[in-house]
Amino acid sequence: MKLAALILVAALLPMTMFATDTKEQAFWKWFESNQDALFHFERDRDAIFDRLSGALNKVHRDLTFEFSPVRKDGTREFVISAGGIKAAFPSVEALYAAAPKLPKWTILKYRQRRFPINDLEYAGRKVKSGDVHCAIFKDEDPKKVGIMIFLDGYTEKDKASVWGQIGYLFLDEALGEYDVETHVGSIVLFNRESKYFEHAHPLSELPAHFDEKLGRKRTSEPDGPANGSRPIRSEKNSTSSAAGSRR
Repeated sequence: MKLAALILVAALLPMTMFATDTKEQAFWKWFESNQDALFHFERDRDAIFDRLSGALNKVHRDLTFEFSPVRKDGTREFVISAGGIKAAFPSVEALYAAAPKLPKWTILKYRQRRFPINDLEYAGRKVKSGDVHCAIFKDEDPKKVGIMIFLDGYTEKDKASVWGQIGYLFLDEALGEYDVETHVGSIVLFNRESKYFEHAHPLSELPAHFDEKLGRKRTSEPDGPANGSRPIRSEKNSTSSAAGSRR
């Protein structure tokens, strides 16, 4: 009788006692066991980035990442990004919440605002932030802000090319990924020949105009993590790179 009771209890235990790790816990165990290679990714960048992307894909297929350069205190930032896909935000939040404390790492969620705004190189194309201009306009959604981005060399036929992704990456640099996906409405690309260019301002002025439009008080330049440093990012983009379609 006692033996039968023990067998019954043992049959019930796996539901609780032997539960497997969550996707998020499994990722961080992988990250910890590979953190030396990840910290020194320059030794074999392509292979390490492929492995990291594969590990993130097991959490959510749209997750991507950024690394900061090594900081003065000997640490790096690891940024968990949704790649601008709002539907992946819950996975970013869950993975961030499950992150352990790692002495060599600062874990961040979403691409951060950067000041000064970095120049970008994407898919073989280099664009200086000083050559990018923006203008704010009234969006159909009163809770959001419409933004026009002016890029040298852009043409209408380039809309579905890398230009769209470059435009989004510059917005992420200026405003941060979270604000771009939650508070920015329509995004339209133009070149300097556009009739709207007379209303444009340098990209560096966009954060102040944007925060003012949203009624935020802003007394100084943003002091975000690793300001002035250029992030090293995966060029993964799981959706169309055309402006207005990243979401």
